[in-house]
Amino acid sequence: MLAKIALFFFGIALWDKGLTFYAYYLLPLAWILSGGLGHVRQILKDPFVLGMLALCLVLALGILWSDHPKLGFRVWRRYVAFLIFIPYLGLLTKERLPWAIGGALIGYFGVLMMGLYQWLVFGNQGIPVLRMPYLHFSSMLGVGVILAVYLGGKIRELRSILWLFAALLLFVQVNQHARGILIATLVSSLFLVILLYKKQIKRLLLVVASLIMSVSVFAYSSPSFHQRLIEAKQDIGSTEQGNYSSSVGYRFAMWDVGIHGISERPFFGHGTGMATRYFENTVDTYKGGIYRNLLQFHPTTYHYHNDWIEIGMHLGLLGLFSYFFFLFSWFKTFITHGEGTLGAALICFVFFCGLTDYLVFFRQTMYLLVVITALSIYIGSQRFGFVHSRPESR
Repeated sequence: MLAKIALFFFGIALWDKGLTFYAYYLLPLAWILSGGLGHVRQILKDPFVLGMLALCLVLALGILWSDHPKLGFRVWRRYVAFLIFIPYLGLLTKERLPWAIGGALIGYFGVLMMGLYQWLVFGNQGIPVLRMPYLHFSSMLGVGVILAVYLGGKIRELRSILWLFAALLLFVQVNQHARGILIATLVSSLFLVILLYKKQIKRLLLVVASLIMSVSVFAYSSPSFHQRLIEAKQDIGSTEQGNYSSSVGYRFAMWDVGIHGISERPFFGHGTGMATRYFENTVDTYKGGIYRNLLQFHPTTYHYHNDWIEIGMHLGLLGLFSYFFFLFSWFKTFITHGEGTLGAALICFVFFCGLTDYLVFFRQTMYLLVVITALSIYIGSQRFGFVHSRPESR
């Protein structure tokens, strides 16, 4: 019973930082008590687990040549947290599966309702009560769109409902201010549709046309979308005039400084935890100080708004290769368990989100992806007969 409660609770608690603290320790405890340690070797053979462990090991090694080990440990913890995948997957059985799915659905729909309430009633972006900024909320919506489109292509009886739900999520996402994540959702959804209907040309053309028409209508009717489009044009114009104190200009500046930092130490980087410190120490003098006013525009530097530049600053080519191996291993896990189409779409989403944002910083979204990965590969494994024996619930 403890295992069922742990799986159910994690699906709900992953959205709240306070609750996540308890769920994060309850899940491994339930896994150990249910005999999970006896199945460690089986789980360690999973490509996704190997990819995560390899990336975490390289980040840990990077602390050795970091000038600020405490900052390095903080960065390392962000990645290590997603090893929760091991006990979550290890606890899944046929009897526990409804509890895991139930918790995940209640958690997702609960947060979605809160986001809709904040947007429709107060006009807020994101969900302030959960300390979920609009970027995080938009990424959660994007994952939901991809999953709904995928399930709609697989479950004929629920196809209409799932596609309407995907359209609702996309409509809400268009009205959030996250431009890069919206593009990632559209590209990944289009890619997914092509994969689902590549052998049915007429249906493929119909679905693609419907997607384009829906997005066009949503964008045309969204004041938020028009506002962000105008802001983007203004930001680009200001950047061309040498003013980088804007959302777009700030990203361009950070990417420029980051690429320069990688070129200085291309093989092993500056050490885990040194990425933001390098920017703060370099921005005043780099290229004659053209970016020096950015620390007034954005006093606190959290990350480089790009997964690849961020990991490259920490660990150079070693880190870039490790991160590529991590994504490839993640995709390989989906393929191994018969869910390659969904895996391709989700990894595509992670990749494109990572071009304009630091996705691992989106704690709730990454936990959601971990849950979806575990559930989909377990269900896929049962369907295709790949499941390893696990202890039944007690």
